[in-house]
Amino acid sequence: MWGKNWKSSGKLPCLDSDCLPHHHHHQIANATCNEEKLAEETSNGLDACAKESKLNFEETAKDVESLADQKALEENNCSFLHAVINMIGMLIGLGQLSAPYALENGGWTSAFLLVGLGISCAYGSHLLGKCLEKYPKSRDYKDIGQNAFGAKGRIIVASFIYAEIFMALVSYTISLHDNLATVFLGTHLKLSWTNLTTSQTLTVLAILVALPSLWLRDLSSISFLSTAGILMSLLIFVTVACTAIFGAVKANHSIPALKLHNIPAISGLYIFSYAGHVVFPNLHAAMKDPSKFTKVTIVSFSLVTVLYTSLAFMGAKMFGPEVNSQITLSMPRALILTKIALWATVLTPMTKYALEFAPFAIQLEQNILPHSMKSRTKMIIRGSVGSILLLVILVLALSVPYFEYVLSLTGSLVSVGICMIFPCAFYIKIFWNQISRPTLILNMILIAFGTLLGASGTISSSRLLLQNLRRAHSA
Repeated sequence: MWGKNWKSSGKLPCLDSDCLPHHHHHQIANATCNEEKLAEETSNGLDACAKESKLNFEETAKDVESLADQKALEENNCSFLHAVINMIGMLIGLGQLSAPYALENGGWTSAFLLVGLGISCAYGSHLLGKCLEKYPKSRDYKDIGQNAFGAKGRIIVASFIYAEIFMALVSYTISLHDNLATVFLGTHLKLSWTNLTTSQTLTVLAILVALPSLWLRDLSSISFLSTAGILMSLLIFVTVACTAIFGAVKANHSIPALKLHNIPAISGLYIFSYAGHVVFPNLHAAMKDPSKFTKVTIVSFSLVTVLYTSLAFMGAKMFGPEVNSQITLSMPRALILTKIALWATVLTPMTKYALEFAPFAIQLEQNILPHSMKSRTKMIIRGSVGSILLLVILVLALSVPYFEYVLSLTGSLVSVGICMIFPCAFYIKIFWNQISRPTLILNMILIAFGTLLGASGTISSSRLLLQNLRRAHSA
């Protein structure tokens, strides 16, 4: 998901084939030249000069395409280990904060759902790799959608991608607000000309601090933020684990076996935990040996599933029914480990905004703004649009401060499509003449299961969100 980390090093990955080497454009140029050649051979009215000019153009186009292919190969320098680290970095994020809450509310048997969804999403990643091998010129998730279902497929995929980014950023901002309130507990900061509370004022100030990063002209200059995001996520896991291991909190609470009525709502939390598929095509394209992409997927998802499961059981055992939707908010405030975890959770969203807005910026600059426009004017427009969107996200986050319900809604409404449903549907469409009957049945079952889980989770999380909003307004 874009709600996850990007590559931990190197260039910022492009999100649209338009911002990558223009192989498609060269192919079109060559196809056009071949058609012209055929027309020349069947026509007696063209002179030799035109033919010579056309042949020179063909050779030039082929040379450019060859150079572009060579450049692309030179950039594919991501080793197996580096690819694993990158994929893990893309996956871990907000999901780990809510894992203990989800397990406590779903029961310990819901861990089987967590593992099962991990396997299903890993299979979805494997299918994306197969689709990319079928069409080597594909460079991003939207290209796969177009290869499978044409322009409509591309539009649908793009809509889901941008919806996931937007909703994930709202969740990040809610997390920022909640953890800032705990970090500065007891602090009174109120501006006389606003009706904002202290925590809301602190959140506004934090957003204003992050705002200049949206104005950076060179998007690759912010790629270091991805590394910072990965380190913050790992730091949160380590602090929670140390709190449990060294006995700061006794892990003696019993976890209920199953709370069936809560499964639809927590399924969205589990699904979002594995949402990183939007960036996987970029990772596939960056690998030295793309044939190892499936192995990268297996290793990465296995490690992340172990991390999520262990963190979920630790948090649920330590805090029981009192566990917060964000594990950092349940930890004893006097501990130094808690302070580290809280600050890591506060800084994580600060590293996300510029990275998450990059797809919008690339789309805006490459496909919407005129190419003749000056780079400075593009930067101003890009920065202004990003700033306005971030302020809209801020308003939504402060108006709907229910982290678990917004995150669950994101997973059920959007992420389940990107992680499970779309990969299976794309694979069936692209490999229809080659797919075996058992594989077809498996993919159809996963599509049906994902659709059922997404629909029930969307209804459940939406209902809970509306109930809490009504309760807050009536209070």
